[in-house]
Amino acid sequence: MAHINLQNDLPGIRGLMAYRPDTAKPLNALAEALLRSDENTLTRGERELIGAYVSYRNNCFFCQHVHGALAGHYLQCDIQTIEEIKQDFTAADISEKMKALLQIAGSVQQSGQMVTLAQIAEARVRGATDREIHDTVLIAAAFCMFNRYVDGLATWAPTDLQFYVNRAPQRAAEGYLATDLRT
Repeated sequence: MAHINLQNDLPGIRGLMAYRPDTAKPLNALAEALLRSDENTLTRGERELIGAYVSYRNNCFFCQHVHGALAGHYLQCDIQTIEEIKQDFTAADISEKMKALLQIAGSVQQSGQMVTLAQIAEARVRGATDREIHDTVLIAAAFCMFNRYVDGLATWAPTDLQFYVNRAPQRAAEGYLATDLRT
């Protein structure tokens, strides 16, 4: 049960957004810009993977599985593959550039000051652009905020991972600006 009466039974951030639609609008706009914009050289799947990884490190059950399922949808892999990437991306079958960006995202999750010049240099050597590095840092920072919002108010989350997998195609089609927060 959430720490406050949300006046709805929606899981995770969906319940919080239904409770405060006025704050939901800018938060959803940020998520839409970061995760779905077509003006980005990182794929939607890669950007969702960054969000899922940071959420995993923050132990935010709802966010890591929502965005993990979306990453799997976009990257056309199963949820188990996403779980393996979150647990040890260095051994995963992803690009060296993505590994370098996840390293940066993990540092941001600890503290922005944990990002090092060596990590930035490594990402560049692996093919990351300044825009990709920027967006990785901003996605990681935004997800720290989203995770703390969701968990700070003790929202509930479905425990069946198939729930998230089943919802991913709809969420991918609708995006983050959907006005009906009940779904």
